[in-house]
Amino acid sequence: MKLFILVASLCLTLSTVSSSLQPYEAIFNFGDSLSDTGNFLLSGALAFPVIGKLPYGETFFRRATGRCSDGRLVVDFIAEALGLPHLPPYLALSKGQDVKHGVNFAVAGATALDPQFFYQRKIGSVMWTNDSLSTQLGWFKKLKPSLCTTKLECDNYFKKALFLVGEIGGNDYNYAFFVGGNIKQLKASVPFVVEAITQATSALIEEGAVELVVPGNLPIGCSAVYLTLFRSPNEAVYDKRNGCLKAFNGFSKYHNSELKRALGALGLKYPHARIIYADYYRAAMPFYHAPQHYGFKSGTLRACCGGGGPYNFNNSARCGHIGSTACKDPSSYANWDGIHLTEAAYGHIAKGLIHGRFATPL
Repeated sequence: MKLFILVASLCLTLSTVSSSLQPYEAIFNFGDSLSDTGNFLLSGALAFPVIGKLPYGETFFRRATGRCSDGRLVVDFIAEALGLPHLPPYLALSKGQDVKHGVNFAVAGATALDPQFFYQRKIGSVMWTNDSLSTQLGWFKKLKPSLCTTKLECDNYFKKALFLVGEIGGNDYNYAFFVGGNIKQLKASVPFVVEAITQATSALIEEGAVELVVPGNLPIGCSAVYLTLFRSPNEAVYDKRNGCLKAFNGFSKYHNSELKRALGALGLKYPHARIIYADYYRAAMPFYHAPQHYGFKSGTLRACCGGGGPYNFNNSARCGHIGSTACKDPSSYANWDGIHLTEAAYGHIAKGLIHGRFATPL
């Protein structure tokens, strides 16, 4: 079933939707660095300022925009497919600015859980930002009066709006893994992360959202940062098909299955809403299994931009820092900076969602 064609009377694929028949007139996005279009930089956070300069943004925008990639993200491709402009970051909005086509609330480094969860566990110091999912929801509620005023007006407006709730939750696990947490320990936090995501989704429905897409997590076992930090001489820990770390991909699948189950229950609570699970994991795995088929002639596990090492990820010389270099052709790589993907990889994931294979209505 196609991701965006939920209204039977439209029955058109996105590639053929005309401007007068497009199913959505606005997008509101929440999440982390997989979809942040500038909020992190605008927040004044200093943890990763290199995303504010080249080579970030070099492929499409020809300048750094605050996106953690060489170019466009999944949310950008979705907006383009719907004939909508790229979403402005919330923190860049000026007084009186027309935001009828939507806003991006995502912040790089954001977590689904509130910061207190991490500070209580003595790992808050490694967090990039305190602008968690609940903070982003607060921004949306603050903006809402400028979008609509009466209940009828809001109902009519939001029924034509698409809400993207994530990807979010990946950082909740990243922060803990990177300071020594193990998979067994992290599995215990999955119910809390999933609950935070479903509560946010529920809150948006209560605010008037009726069309919501909630993505799962990517296969973290294929990420250059995980492959570097958890490198092992034991060949058994790697998937022979793709070279990814089996246990960490298994963890991603566990989170995703729990999220999908919780969203199914949420759908029963709100039968008037359309909740769609976006399977980022399954959308990405084909290019990890067959890189050449998808144009990744330089591979999928090694980062395009980095400071050396087996996977070109060096924490002391990350992309944009002294000692790092960027490849000449990012489109031949799936991984951009060891943590995030290239525009080319995000494009394949977006295509998989837009054309329906990896989007499941619940």
